[in-house]
Amino acid sequence: FLPQVDSANSGRVLASDAAVFLKKSGLTDLVLGKIWDLADTDGKGVLNKQEFFVALRLVACAQNGLDVSLSSLNLPVPPPRFTDTNSPLLLSGTASSDVPWAVKLEDKTKYDAIFDSLNPVNGLLSGDKVKPVLLNSKLPVDILGRVWELSDIDRDGMLDRDEFAVAMFLVYCALEKEPVPMSLPAALVPPSKRKPISVPGAMPLIPSSTSTKEPHQPLPPVGILAAKAPLTQ
Repeated sequence: FLPQVDSANSGRVLASDAAVFLKKSGLTDLVLGKIWDLADTDGKGVLNKQEFFVALRLVACAQNGLDVSLSSLNLPVPPPRFTDTNSPLLLSGTASSDVPWAVKLEDKTKYDAIFDSLNPVNGLLSGDKVKPVLLNSKLPVDILGRVWELSDIDRDGMLDRDEFAVAMFLVYCALEKEPVPMSLPAALVPPSKRKPISVPGAMPLIPSSTSTKEPHQPLPPVGILAAKAPLTQ
């Protein structure tokens, strides 16, 4: 990653160059700001090679749902992932509409069958109908909360056929030990949801900075799962 942001091979990374590169992680500005503050130990607005690697490590932690703190640096996480696509929260239509949908046709058929079996009303499934399917995966509740937050793209508390496919795709990724992203990659936004305007109310997806005062606190509420369909178990 370093040659991409240190083209002069000076061994130092400027804040402006790093900001452009780190935005490709798909994390919110709030999270990236915290990562920069932790990595830029002397507050000079420049990272040396070691500090840049700390920033990359913290990006990987955030992408895997871990607390953004120096105590997370020694935890085993997959390498950070960066993409050149625009943030899906600013769906620029032209850029994101050219990206093929990550959900394969054969998988979509499988997800549609599950969707139909849950008796959707007017083509929509409420949180209480989706919740048992998510819980059945035996994934941690905070991961399932993030799956819901990411898949309920229009923030109406319901999942349509395409949003449900996104949820199932993320669940299967998580079951394969693939990390659930902190924000929805452009390739996962269903073509039906790609509009030339930004998604209202979509920022921030997971205000992870609110939990930074209490390390290891699970990510904020299971979102709509908890709000719309209280966990009775």
